[in-house]
Amino acid sequence: MSWSEFAPTVRHRAAAVGIGLLCMLCAAGLNAAGNPLPDSLGQWYKPANKRQVWLHTMFTMRRELQAVREYARQGDGARLTDWSTKLAGHYRKLAQMVPEWKDETDLSLIEDLEQHRDAGDFAAVLRAADHLERDCRSCHRQYQALTALRYRWPRFDELQIDDGHGGSTPYRDHMQMLSTTLNRIKIAGEDGRWNAAKTSLDDFRKQLDDLGENCQACHRDSAPRERILGGDTAATLDQLGHALLAEDIKGAGRRLGKAAVQTCARCHGVHRLLSDMQRHLFD
Repeated sequence: MSWSEFAPTVRHRAAAVGIGLLCMLCAAGLNAAGNPLPDSLGQWYKPANKRQVWLHTMFTMRRELQAVREYARQGDGARLTDWSTKLAGHYRKLAQMVPEWKDETDLSLIEDLEQHRDAGDFAAVLRAADHLERDCRSCHRQYQALTALRYRWPRFDELQIDDGHGGSTPYRDHMQMLSTTLNRIKIAGEDGRWNAAKTSLDDFRKQLDDLGENCQACHRDSAPRERILGGDTAATLDQLGHALLAEDIKGAGRRLGKAAVQTCARCHGVHRLLSDMQRHLFD
């Protein structure tokens, strides 16, 4: 499939993701002039904290609420008491962790659950759990997407790409350089300047290698890097080099389009839209 055939699909999917996120942000009441996330929330996420404490607190409470429901259905009062006590402790701690969100918590909900638990009314405990979950969902609808975007998405603008010679380039400048070099291959090939096209291909390979060395800043394993910058991409660039050497303009165009999909489109499909929105909303 050529780039001209594949590009509309990439653009349409990317647009759908971007529109979906914009809808969530609009639902959260956010616009370019404001950011509703409280400052104190940042202390519970990296790099201010060694662990993603707020995130793991949310995971823990979700598990505890599930256990409350399961043991209430089973009529297991002892285990229900154990799990509901842990849930109540974490829920009450939320307002201490993020004081700006004190009004987002409703202690009467957890007190209601505890009262029904102590009375041994398991059906009422389940109803109280439903009320508590609806309260959680209301908060999540307003803040969850923004929190993930702000604290769990990498800040690419803070990264520097090592050029392997003691120097470095800001991430955004390196992305622009990759785009310029890719277009330079296309321009030189269409104009029959084959040596210039091959030189630009060598530059493009080097720039991709420099970029790949930076991926480990976020990815602890090689699988994500392999998908975009691994053997398949190397093979496509080899084929592009052979087409340039043979002065095959059509073959070079097909291989260049495929390389653009394997490198630029795949990476942008994962990282670009959210990174741009993060910069727009929080910088």
